[in-house]
Parts: sequence; structure tokens; C-alpha cells
Amino acid sequence: MTRVRMDLFISLDGYTPSDQTAENPMGADWERLTAAYAATRTFRKNVFGDTSGEGTTGIDERYAAAFTDGVGAEIMGAAMFGLHSFPDDPDWKGWWGDKPPFGTPVYVLTHTAPRPEIPMEGGTTFHFRNAAIDDVLVEATEAAGGGDVRIGGGYRTAREFLRAGLVDDVHLMVAPIFMGRGHRLWDDLAGFDRTHTVTSEVAESGTIHINLNR
Repeated sequence: MTRVRMDLFISLDGYTPSDQTAENPMGADWERLTAAYAATRTFRKNVFGDTSGEGTTGIDERYAAAFTDGVGAEIMGAAMFGLHSFPDDPDWKGWWGDKPPFGTPVYVLTHTAPRPEIPMEGGTTFHFRNAAIDDVLVEATEAAGGGDVRIGGGYRTAREFLRAGLVDDVHLMVAPIFMGRGHRLWDDLAGFDRTHTVTSEVAESGTIHINLNR
């Protein structure tokens, strides 16, 4: 049965980056926020094509290996795709490169839709939708073919799905850093400890992995 999943990076003080630019699409603190994940063997292999076996193992690696396991479709916001960086360039295919790491249909939420779909190497096809999130979720669920649907972010998209109660499984990677700036993910979102079972464990890197499952 399809489950709706979400994996999010936040700091100890509850922030995600808010200073994205065309030159730095994830924000100035993103590298620090995701350092432990980016150091894992799975990330190095899937994103950088590193087949040497280098990279960290342990708890962070276990979560990294599970990141794409069973995912049949993805939903993300326009900013995460990179649409805001070059909105008037008809040839812009996002900032994920020629072979994005998804390997599934990806539904991009944008007010500029309809736009032509963009097939990429490795099985990723970007589809652009200007519709209610529950309608897009229905379409993504059908496209997933029995696999899970992951809500990829960014911040506003994540909050929309959380506020609507559409997410079954949330995995928070809490980096051992204080950002002191950015978007606060959980402001005005309450009650998940009553609707989901909450568990946590601390990785060797100091990253706290918090899981909310219903």
C-alpha cells in the first residue's frame, strides 16, 4: 500500500535555509545542515557516482540507503526544482543535472503550469502541475504503481502537506548545528505526537534521526 513519506533536514534550533539564490539554490547553510548525509557511502555513490566504497557507514548510512527505497514518485515545489532561478529560460531543466537522482516521475508544483514535461536520463521525468496538493497526490500515487510517494520539499511544500495531514511517515535529520536564521519548519504545526508514533536515535555524527510514523 502506498505511503506518503517525507525526509527533512533541520538544525537543532528548528531552522531550514531561507536564503536560496540562483547561484546557491539550497542556501548558505545547506552544506553544514546536510554534511553527515552527504558523507555517507550511499550518497557518494548515488549523487557523485563514486563506486570506490568510500564514505561513512553506521546509522547515517542506514538512513541514506533507505532514502529512495520503495519510492515510486516524488512531489516537490518549484523552488526545489529550480524554476525560480531561471523562470524565463525555456531550456532550463532544473539544477539537478542531466541525470537527476530520483529515477521516478517527479511532480513539480508551480503556478506557471501547464508546462511541457521534461524527461531526463535515469528514469526521471518532471511533470508540472498547478492544482490542489491532494489532487496532485492522487496523480502521483497512481504513477507510483504501488510504491511510495515522497514529498521532497522545499519548506513551503513540506508545510502544506504536513498541515493537510497527508504525510504518513516523516524522517527528520536534525543536524548538530545552530543556524539562528531561516525558515522555522514547525511553527503553528502541532499535534503530530498524537497522530504519529515518535522514535529517535542519534548517529555517530551527532545527527538526531527522528521518525514520525502512523
